[in-house]
Amino acid sequence: MGPWMAKHAASTLLLFVALVSIVGCAERPVVEQLPAANFNGPLVQAPPAVEAAKPVAVVKPAIPEPKKSAPQLAGIPREWTPNATKSDGWRYIVIHHSATPSGGARAFDKMHKAKGWDELGYHFVVGNGTDTADGQVEVGPRWPKQKWGAHAKTPDNRFNNYGIGICLVGNFDNERPTKAQMQNLSKLVSYLMKTYRIPADRVIGHGDTKATDCPGRNVHIADVRKMAAQLAAGDAPADTYAQSTPGEMLVTVPRK
Repeated sequence: MGPWMAKHAASTLLLFVALVSIVGCAERPVVEQLPAANFNGPLVQAPPAVEAAKPVAVVKPAIPEPKKSAPQLAGIPREWTPNATKSDGWRYIVIHHSATPSGGARAFDKMHKAKGWDELGYHFVVGNGTDTADGQVEVGPRWPKQKWGAHAKTPDNRFNNYGIGICLVGNFDNERPTKAQMQNLSKLVSYLMKTYRIPADRVIGHGDTKATDCPGRNVHIADVRKMAAQLAAGDAPADTYAQSTPGEMLVTVPRK
């Protein structure tokens, strides 16, 4: 084969390869088939529905009803109402006399401390016009605290633990209590009976708790009960409430 023939054969071969390449490309798509265009934006799947929370019932704390106070007499001094509440209650009212011609809560407090007691043993003292005004009711330091008494010791100590001690100043073996003392004692006893629901037969003298002449032969507990009952029923005479001074009754508490 001559040079011209060889050159012509090579050109023919290159042309054949080029044609085969073009035919092969035409058999395959240039761009793959794509889905139709969507102009509504991406499809977002909604989250699962959440069940609405059930309302929680709010239970309001019960408001206790105010305690009904015991019926009281008009004109009761505020000092007679204690600051504390005695948990086990008062059951007796025990009446004493000081067996001295004079005195008052302050003097008796000093005497009782000299005996080794913690403070005045009585809850109330009713004056006779010496250290304090005639009929003046003094409130001892035990009463605001509702503290047990130290005035009527017995083996079981019930009259100290559950008894309200009231002392009239004076020696009533030799004399009588004044009218003001008896009137204000009755007012005090009536108030205590009604407030603490103490029956009349538990208004007693010191001599009813042990062998003693206290509160003296001239103090009749039956009279105190009667006057207190009249006050409680509203049947007392108009002059039953004796006043130490014009206005309200004087009440003092001895200082330590």
